Amino acid sequence: MKKIVLFSLLPFYLLASDINNYNQGLNYYQNHQYKEAYPIVLEEAKKGNREAQYLLANMYQHGYGIKKDKNKATLWYKESSSSYAYILNQENNESNSSDISTKIEEQMSGSTQKGLQLIFSKLDTRHPEVKKEIQKLVDRDFGLLPYDVNYLNPISYSTSKYNRHYSQYFHENLPSKYENNMEVEFQLSLQKPLSYDLLGLDEYISLAYTQQVWWQTYSDSAPFRETNYSPEIFMTIPSRYEVDMLSNLKMIQFGYRHQSNGQDGYRSRSWNRLFLSSFWQFENLFLKAQAWYRIPEDKKGEDFYTGVNPDASGDDNPDIEKYLGYGDIHLKYLYGQNQFGLMLRNNLKTDENRGAVQIDWSAPLHLSKNSYWYAKVFNGYGESLIDYDRSVTKVSFGFAFYRSLF
Repeated sequence: MKKIVLFSLLPFYLLASDINNYNQGLNYYQNHQYKEAYPIVLEEAKKGNREAQYLLANMYQHGYGIKKDKNKATLWYKESSSSYAYILNQENNESNSSDISTKIEEQMSGSTQKGLQLIFSKLDTRHPEVKKEIQKLVDRDFGLLPYDVNYLNPISYSTSKYNRHYSQYFHENLPSKYENNMEVEFQLSLQKPLSYDLLGLDEYISLAYTQQVWWQTYSDSAPFRETNYSPEIFMTIPSRYEVDMLSNLKMIQFGYRHQSNGQDGYRSRSWNRLFLSSFWQFENLFLKAQAWYRIPEDKKGEDFYTGVNPDASGDDNPDIEKYLGYGDIHLKYLYGQNQFGLMLRNNLKTDENRGAVQIDWSAPLHLSKNSYWYAKVFNGYGESLIDYDRSVTKVSFGFAFYRSLF
């Protein structure tokens, strides 16, 4: 009986042994120990492991641990259906962590999706219809890129509760607050490049959209307290080589930005701005200085301010510049795999001086190339449009799925 049990367990033991052996080979490969990885990857490739076949082809193509051989590379690429086996695109990005240019490249190429690529490598693409469908999946990003920080903070705690605002009534006349100091905060930010070098300046024109949400998840009925929408269009012009060498100015950017909360009546907040930004780099310190001009709007009638006509047309927030000022400064500092950020904003008035400070930190999640721990502390005015004129002190913690250098 014991012999039967042992014999029945033997295939599982051998399978586990093979898996452990291949995992060791992958570790060798990922740590650039290609000579040690080669015999293990070769053995698995001969067994029909398509990922191993692709890795082996990649080794032959680039001469990783073995002599370059284009014929063998082509052979193994065909075996692994390589035309659509998108694996390890960021191979060349992994180098000495002390090289600041490599750190920057890793930051900017955080959209690689190794897990998805591995799934594609498992598919048999020899049938034309299969190839067409997979190509559709691969091309389905529409050229969209991350823009500002994309994050989800399940823990977002304010030192004081938020006021409720009503579309039909002044909130001063109905003083009430949300139940919880704690809420969920998240942001989605994307851009779409439209054109390049249209004016012969190496410039590119882009559209961008950012949506920031404050969600009272921990309250009854879990209402969305506030949502801010910010579409923009802008042109980015790289600096000339001589200017870069003398001043470290990398590029300038100017454009138009709309921001609103999509509400009506007394809950409505919105403004339109023209902005100019400059981007500077001093080794691993990055600086973005931004100034804006608010496009004027007509003032609303007195019946709006007396609470009679909540639907009056005109400026929703004529005093917003008193709280958000005319620009801000963003600093980002890379220290190892950590990124520290600082945002400073001030109205630059000696009387009724108002502003805001935000400090943030991010670091990669374990074994992840494009997901991060993310924490931030905010103090001041303008955290959201609905409460632009209310000072807020808030601590948030969660995850970021993209972090920018500026």
